[in-house]
Amino acid sequence: MSTNSSNTSNRISTFLVMIVLAVLALSIVAIIFGVQAYLIENETVALYLFAIGFLSLGMAVYVLFQTRKRVEKMKIEDPKVMTTVECKKCGTKDVREFERGDFVFKELDKCDKCEENKIITTIYKEVKEKEKPFTI
Repeated sequence: MSTNSSNTSNRISTFLVMIVLAVLALSIVAIIFGVQAYLIENETVALYLFAIGFLSLGMAVYVLFQTRKRVEKMKIEDPKVMTTVECKKCGTKDVREFERGDFVFKELDKCDKCEENKIITTIYKEVKEKEKPFTI
């Protein structure tokens, strides 16, 4: 069983990236217009444009970093699937990783102890318990 995680779960949405890039571009334009307004000695307009430009620039960067953090938290791990192989005659049990083609009651190779065919008795997913936060 492959443990490759899909790239779609580890990416930031293209739509969100386009919005953030548009806001970044508009904030840079606002800062440039603020510089032009300051150069023609219109301080009030320059102040408003600088405020709009830097606030929107800060918000866009903040959203980009927060989204990146959230994507890292949302990584999905493939569950580990296990197969139990059992000999019905001597009761020997082996647990191994699931292999493609395994199914319950499938006969496998001979048992090492009694030379009877072993069969798959269970296939299950290993469940990891989530860590509980430490409370006082």
